[in-house]
Amino acid sequence: MNEFTDRFTDRFEPLGVTLGAFLVVVALGTIAGMPWTTNGSVLVSAIQLLGIAGMIAIGVGLAWLARLE
Repeated sequence: MNEFTDRFTDRFEPLGVTLGAFLVVVALGTIAGMPWTTNGSVLVSAIQLLGIAGMIAIGVGLAWLARLE
């Protein structure tokens, strides 16, 4: 068909890689926004950081799974 679609073995591969990269970028943007400065609890800040780390792990995992053949 064309050069872009012929590179991928699966038609959802570009979507998976794009969404995985988007999740990582949003998580890094959340860290840059420093959400822990708006609350006074150390526990809530730790939970926010765990959620951000989980979001990065899901994004990387999704992009990795999309690239598997």
